[in-house]
Amino acid sequence: FAKTMMERMNITRVEEREKDGESTEEEKEKVKEKKDEYIVVFSRSSTRLIVNEAELILALAQEFQMRVVTVSLEEQSISSIAQVISQASMLVSMHGAQLVTSLFLPRGAAVVELFPFAVNPEQYTPYKTLASLPGMDLHYVSWRNTIEENTVTHPERPWEQGGIAHLEKEEQERILASKDVPRHLCCRNPEWLFRIYQDTLVDIPSFLEALKEGLKTRPSLKKSKPASTVHPGRVREPQCQTSLQATNDAKLTVSWQIPWNLKYLKVREVKYEVWIR
Repeated sequence: FAKTMMERMNITRVEEREKDGESTEEEKEKVKEKKDEYIVVFSRSSTRLIVNEAELILALAQEFQMRVVTVSLEEQSISSIAQVISQASMLVSMHGAQLVTSLFLPRGAAVVELFPFAVNPEQYTPYKTLASLPGMDLHYVSWRNTIEENTVTHPERPWEQGGIAHLEKEEQERILASKDVPRHLCCRNPEWLFRIYQDTLVDIPSFLEALKEGLKTRPSLKKSKPASTVHPGRVREPQCQTSLQATNDAKLTVSWQIPWNLKYLKVREVKYEVWIR
């Protein structure tokens, strides 16, 4: 899917260009320039801000001795952002839908997701899941703000941006005192919205520590190959029927139609597992 999207946006990864065999010195120089490793930081301009973004960028540049560039959905097109991300060694961003662009990262790159105060990374894992899909070969690291003083809340905002002024006073006080958003259904929970729309002052020492710890085990690109496994769909029209043959003799019949895509799979044998409770 990522490859198709990139083709539609006229973006070519460096490794694909080299495979095609560019020959001129000018083109080789372009490839060399593009091969320079760099880190991408997603910048947000209205909500969920990284308060000390400049300090974070400087810390990343010093720690990894790499160039750091910023991208912004408010200021750039998705194709220009995908172009930048497609050659990056690392993508750093606050939790948010913009992280779906990590699907454009090259194999072996790192995705670093930042979470505001009171938001547990273990409960919000779509981008962790994306990074771990077969064939993606991305390295995922999360950092969570654990220092309440390093957060800027916005209780006065509209409810869809985390405002809580519309709630009863007792409920407002409970949310303000809470240190951990409890599990909830997506996506209108007022406590979740209040916390996820906070601005965050990133604690640089703990951020770099989490990064170093998380990057100790990078994915092995030699061993892993992009997956092309097709799995059968669900069985169709499952039925369960019972009948009494005699006083002490009962019959149970379970039947189903095969998955719709089974006829397209090259398999010699199909096993079904039936659970009865």
